[in-house]
Amino acid sequence: MNTADISRTLTTLFSELVNGAPKDGAYILNAGDEGLLRSLDKLSAQAASTLTTTGSSIAAHVDHLRYGLSLMNRWSAGENPFGTADWSTSWKKTTVSEEEWRTRREELRSETARWLDALGTPRDVQPIELNGIVGSIAHLGYHLGAIRQIDQATRGPVE
Repeated sequence: MNTADISRTLTTLFSELVNGAPKDGAYILNAGDEGLLRSLDKLSAQAASTLTTTGSSIAAHVDHLRYGLSLMNRWSAGENPFGTADWSTSWKKTTVSEEEWRTRREELRSETARWLDALGTPRDVQPIELNGIVGSIAHLGYHLGAIRQIDQATRGPVE
């Protein structure tokens, strides 16, 4: 199948999660929600490094998202990075300095921008690839929710 028929939907949903929801016409987040990137900008490195009872942190969630999106971006460029992917590595990076936190957010911002462009570019895909594309949006939504459960400063408006 070709993604031309759904590319606008994919970019709308992904952009809403990452860049925020409009004041009207939101689909996933509450209207006017700032989205992931601006929510993360509210946190200090110390807050991002606070460990949960499970041993993860917001910094680890961010690195995990960055890593996953980097794989999707590599795939969209024609590579198959999934066979050698090591998802566990990102979960080990739980604490960050202020400089590391700034860098980690910049890297996530870069990967989200690249993936948003890729989502908007129609391509022929197999069903497993389409599942991965749609799954990347759901995956990001899951982690946004997890981050917002960890630190209330990242939460969006209540409707």
